[in-house]
Amino acid sequence: MTGSRVFFFLLVSTFVVSAGLKVFGFGLGGMAFGAEPDPPRLDPKPEYYLPIVDDGGLRPAKTTDEVATVLQTVALLTVLTLAPSILIMMTCFTRIIIVLGFMRKALATQTLPPDQVLVGLGLFLTLFIMAPTWEKAWDSGLKPFLDGEVSPQTGQPLSQSEAFQRVLAPQREFMFACLDGNEGTEDLLFFFGVSGHKQVDERGEYYIGADGRRIDAVQDIRREDISTMVLIPAFMTAELRRSFWMGFLLYIPFLILDLVISSVLMAMGMMMLPPVMISLPFKIILFVLVDGWRLLMEGLVTSFPLDVVGFANVIVTNH
Repeated sequence: MTGSRVFFFLLVSTFVVSAGLKVFGFGLGGMAFGAEPDPPRLDPKPEYYLPIVDDGGLRPAKTTDEVATVLQTVALLTVLTLAPSILIMMTCFTRIIIVLGFMRKALATQTLPPDQVLVGLGLFLTLFIMAPTWEKAWDSGLKPFLDGEVSPQTGQPLSQSEAFQRVLAPQREFMFACLDGNEGTEDLLFFFGVSGHKQVDERGEYYIGADGRRIDAVQDIRREDISTMVLIPAFMTAELRRSFWMGFLLYIPFLILDLVISSVLMAMGMMMLPPVMISLPFKIILFVLVDGWRLLMEGLVTSFPLDVVGFANVIVTNH
């Protein structure tokens, strides 16, 4: 037993000494002390490149045009990823879907219509209302860019930045018109000031325009001074306020009906019977008799600036 311990200690000592000699630069091969250690092997530096498809395979993008093509593809995929957010933030979808949700809550029909139906209805109403605006964006910006038309300002084919500004102009006009209809001036001034355009000096508060000029009166602020990053949150805030106000107005007739049904049940001594169960069929029949869905769609569509949207010649008739 003692011999086994001695053998084990000798083996461990041999490994320890060997490791120590290697650390201090001494090799054990042939007891050649002081030999130069082998130089460390370094892995080759990895190469990073942007891949581009060529002849059914991938190869590195070498020219500036090829790199620009890859970056444009990445930007396009990013825009497609953010498309749902753009649909919610810059169109009439927010107001429509919130009002439809309030309508379902006021009717107390729980999940009828289902969420898929409400979202689908809101989506197609959005496409209907925004179609003229998007047609303007296509005709003035995207189509000339794809056709390679020459810019009258520069005499060169339209650049991506010029085409983007042309596409964005009708959308900005729509959002400004909605802000005017929703009394969103205060929202616009708040975000405009928070973004760093509001200053204070000995003369009082003033605003700084996009070109750096001093603006003392709110009326002197031009639409060109307000960037899209300021316009979008102001537009969203005004849309939320308008949609909640419309939802409150939708609740009033159904609330009155609930109060009447509750009073009748209390007078009849039916205190254990839920008023909602009794009022639900009356709400549905009332909503159907007054042609509620058509009135709701009419109210939603006409709540937007039709002259800017492109339906100025629409005649709304009461049936």
